[in-house]
Amino acid sequence: MRQGRISRHGVLPKRIATISVHTSPLDQPGAGDAGGMNVYVLETARRLAASGVAVEIFTRAVSSELPRVVEVEPGVLVRHVTAGPYEGLSKDDLPAQLCAFTAAVLRTEAQHDEGWYDLLHSHYWLSGQVGWLARDRWGVPLVHTAHTLAKAKNASLAAGDSPEPRARIIGEQQVVDEADRLIANTDTEAAQLIDWYDADPHRVVTVPPGVDLDTFSPGDRLAARRRLGIRPDALVLLFVGRLQPLKAPDVLLHAVAAMDAGLAERVEVVVVGAPSGSGLAEPEALMKLAGELGIAHQVRFCPPAGRRKLVNYYRAADLTVVPSHNESFGLVALESQACGTPVVAAAVGGLPTAVADGSTGLLVTGHRTADWAAALSGLLLDPGRRAGLAARARTHAEVFSWRHTADELLRTYRDVLAEYRRPAAVRDRA
Repeated sequence: MRQGRISRHGVLPKRIATISVHTSPLDQPGAGDAGGMNVYVLETARRLAASGVAVEIFTRAVSSELPRVVEVEPGVLVRHVTAGPYEGLSKDDLPAQLCAFTAAVLRTEAQHDEGWYDLLHSHYWLSGQVGWLARDRWGVPLVHTAHTLAKAKNASLAAGDSPEPRARIIGEQQVVDEADRLIANTDTEAAQLIDWYDADPHRVVTVPPGVDLDTFSPGDRLAARRRLGIRPDALVLLFVGRLQPLKAPDVLLHAVAAMDAGLAERVEVVVVGAPSGSGLAEPEALMKLAGELGIAHQVRFCPPAGRRKLVNYYRAADLTVVPSHNESFGLVALESQACGTPVVAAAVGGLPTAVADGSTGLLVTGHRTADWAAALSGLLLDPGRRAGLAARARTHAEVFSWRHTADELLRTYRDVLAEYRRPAAVRDRA
């Protein structure tokens, strides 16, 4: 194995193979299977490259028109791997394509000098399966980030949603057992890995995700509303994310319908997102629900937006609402707070870390309509309290930067490389 670059803190990798099988970091978040993980992979890759660590991201090609390799910026490559049909495959179909995907990854490495990659970092359990095999073939350590865990999702299913299959739970367990380091987004997720998957605590490291503090920043609310065509006097509740039962946009609609009529008529709900691959989140169904609740004239459905436009949605909103049944972290909550907009979120998963309850937003326990209606109504009727939350939101978000996330990943890479390169007998005694 070649020697990586030496820093004053130890050995750093020269080049990382990042595996993201089911979704490309180049995809628009908020639709299909694209979400916070896409943002995480791309933003950390950029910061790692800025630190002198090259990152090559392997993802499945979903179109024959995609170039085989895309240079996002110096030091960051995205490699589109052909594995199965380009279109028509859901995430549930992908386990059958892992052999083809893995072969392509191994073939790419074989075209370079031995030791081309110093380390593997896989994202989501499907990628972990690929990373596990490549790790053994290349003789390099595997770092894995789950992003979501099947057991956690199954413990808090939305009504009518399908549980994650046993095959995924088995696959996750295999990756947990094999990975040299497991990156958890929060201490809660770290505890789940240890308690539910029997992970070795020594191999679990908590590294919170970050937010692009340059792009997501406070701005003129009225100007943002003019750009989006939103009434200047409206009370705006914003939902951003995939339209699927897990994200629970229906909870927001039911809450607005349950508000006092005088307040509800002043509310405008803006939903930014598109269906996921679950099949249970047809946008027409959400539109139909708004009609049944008598609030269709107050709900605006908008397609997923790029970061520059998304900033305007956050700035235009009085509150961002994140009613998910489960979130490994909740990047939407961070982005909103970075723009100075308070968040009302479910007290699940990583959201209690992303949102400072009572300081930058509110956390709601459970998904009862009455509780959500009361939490949202209380803040909408109290502009002074909203202003206080907004004033503290940016400061809280500044604790979470992608630079900090990348630095913690580099620290983890350094530690695992040092441990991996020790003689086996020494590792066994450690």
